[in-house]
Amino acid sequence: MAITQRVAVVAGHPERRDCLDQAWPRFLAACGLLPVPVPNVAEVALALCRREMIAGVVLTGGNDLVELGGDAPERDATEHAVLDEAEARGLPVLGVCRGMQLLQQRAGVPLRRVEGHVTARQTIFVDGAATETNSYHHFAAHETRPPLEVWAVAADGVVKAVRDATRSAVGIMWHPERCTPFRADDVALFRRVMGCA
Repeated sequence: MAITQRVAVVAGHPERRDCLDQAWPRFLAACGLLPVPVPNVAEVALALCRREMIAGVVLTGGNDLVELGGDAPERDATEHAVLDEAEARGLPVLGVCRGMQLLQQRAGVPLRRVEGHVTARQTIFVDGAATETNSYHHFAAHETRPPLEVWAVAADGVVKAVRDATRSAVGIMWHPERCTPFRADDVALFRRVMGCA
């Protein structure tokens, strides 16, 4: 499966780097999934996705979207291209944090700055049931639009998870790779969305 990477600029080095937290391969291995990191060069990412015959896409967190003030336009372009490919091929998609925001943006959902959503522990309501997870975002929505449906919210009404009513695409605002140990519910979610449950 393809997994996207954040763009990082390291002081003292005149280069833009793609990077992925090492927790991601560990988490995906726990889910029985094999990640193929894609570079933030749209045409190369597409060629890699097509050549490797990926079976799904994970959009990771990090870097704000450009329309929200982010400074990684190459990442926006790459993820839009990879999502177009996934939609055309009917591949499952799981967006995490920024990845969910991208799914919302594509559905025309307005994203706004929110407070109180950067914390190691936050209670959210998944299908009405309270559960605790983490939260590391500054932008979010209080609504959704078709084809996305809300299935998790925070106490203040911020949408914490969405799912596409027309295909296997899910967005979550928490980081499953940062949980220690990994939560069984997150592992089950990734396996279900990616079709290996």
